[in-house]
Amino acid sequence: MKTLIISSNCSGGGKTTFTLGLMKALKNRSYDVQGYKVGPDYIDTGFHTEITGKVSRNLDLHLMGEEGVKASFSRGKGDLAVIEGVMGLYDGKGLDESCSTYSVSKVLDNSPILLVITPKAQSVTLCAEINGIKNFKNVNIVGVVLNCISAGFYKLLKPAIEIHCGLKVFGYIPKDDELKLESRHLGLVQSVEVGNLNKKIDYLSEIIEKYIDLDGIIESFKEVKSFEDNYHLSKSNKRIAVAFDEAFRFYYKENLELLEEAGEVIYFSPLRDKKIPEDIDFLYLGGGYPEVFKETLSKNTEMLNSIKEALDNGLKCYAECGGLMYLTGNIDNVNMVGFLNGNSEMTKSLNRFGYATLLFKNIEINCHEFHKSKVNLNEETMYDVIKTSYTGEKINWRCGYKKNNTLAGYPHVHFFGNLEFIKELLK
Repeated sequence: MKTLIISSNCSGGGKTTFTLGLMKALKNRSYDVQGYKVGPDYIDTGFHTEITGKVSRNLDLHLMGEEGVKASFSRGKGDLAVIEGVMGLYDGKGLDESCSTYSVSKVLDNSPILLVITPKAQSVTLCAEINGIKNFKNVNIVGVVLNCISAGFYKLLKPAIEIHCGLKVFGYIPKDDELKLESRHLGLVQSVEVGNLNKKIDYLSEIIEKYIDLDGIIESFKEVKSFEDNYHLSKSNKRIAVAFDEAFRFYYKENLELLEEAGEVIYFSPLRDKKIPEDIDFLYLGGGYPEVFKETLSKNTEMLNSIKEALDNGLKCYAECGGLMYLTGNIDNVNMVGFLNGNSEMTKSLNRFGYATLLFKNIEINCHEFHKSKVNLNEETMYDVIKTSYTGEKINWRCGYKKNNTLAGYPHVHFFGNLEFIKELLK
C-alpha cells in the first residue's frame, strides 16, 4: 500500500483532527483507505474505523515487536495507508526514540512523515524547532500542515518554514471550535458515543479540501511492501464469547482475528443481551468504559447472574482492565457481576500509565496500562508486573487475579507479543 504517517512535535498538536479529516477527504475521492495508529491507543482507532469503514489497526513495537508490527501492517488492505502517530515524533517508552512514531516509520521501510503542528506565538523560532525535528535523526519528513491558526498567521509562517526548513507547507487548519472533539478522563469520547460525528467529520473534510493541498499530500504517499505474517493459531471446535458494545470496546483487531482462527467467536452485549451465549468454552471481557455505563450494566441483572453462574461453574475467562472491574462486586457502589471478591473505584488521577512487562507462568509479556481506577480485591494474584522508569529504576507490583478458571487484570496485552499466552489461556 501507499503509506503516509501523520506525526507532530507533541501530544495535542492536531494529529487526530487532521488524520480524521484527511481520511474522510480521501474517501470522498473514492480512495480505499486503511487506518493505523502508532501505540496502544484504542480510541483513535475507533474513529478511523467509523470513517474508513474498515477496522483500524495498531502498530506498537513494545506490545507486538518488530515482526508483529510488520504483520499487523500487512493485514491491512486498501489503496492508501494513513498512519496516525503517537505523542511527538520521537517520543517512545524511555529516554531514546524506541517505540516511537519515528521507530515505526523505520520498520515500515522508512515511510514518509507529514508533520502537523499547532504554532504558538512564534515565527522563525518555529522554524528552528522544525529543523531540530528534521535533523535529529535520519527521518523522511515530506512536509508540514499548520493547525488551529488564522489566515494572516499562515501567510507569515508558510514562507518562513519553506525558506528556513526546506519543507513544503501543504496548508493549514483554521482555528474553529466546531472542529473540537469531546474528551473524557482517558482521552477522547469513543466514536460510537459522538452523536453528530458524521457531521463533524464531513465538516473536517470540507476544511481539508479548502485549505490543504490534498493533491500534493496524495503524491507524498510512498509504496510500502507487505511483510511476512507468522502469527496464527490452530483451528479447534471452541466456542468463544466476546463482550462487545459501548461499554466494552477496547480490543486489538489481531487478538480477535487469532480467536477467530482458534474457534467460533460469538459477540454479545453486556448492556443489552440477557445472557451470555450458550455452550461456550471461553469468555473474553475486554477493556472499555464500564464506569460510564455502570448504571445500565447494573440494571441488566440477568446478564450479571448469567456471567457469575458460568464463572462459578468453571467457565474459562480472560478479562482486561474494564473487564476486570466488571467482574468485581461493584464500581463506586453500583453493583456489578460480583464474581471477584472486592470492589472497584474511580480515582482522580492515573494509577498506572505506560508500558510494562508482566510475568505469568514463566511467560514474559510486554503490556500496557492506562486507568483512573483501582480494585480492592481479596483474590490470588498471578502476575508480577515490572515497569522501568526513565532513570532505570525497576518498579514492581502484583496484578492478574486468579479465581477458578478466570484470569483478570489491568494490563492490556497484544497476543502478537506472545502467542504462548493466548494458547495457555485457551487450554
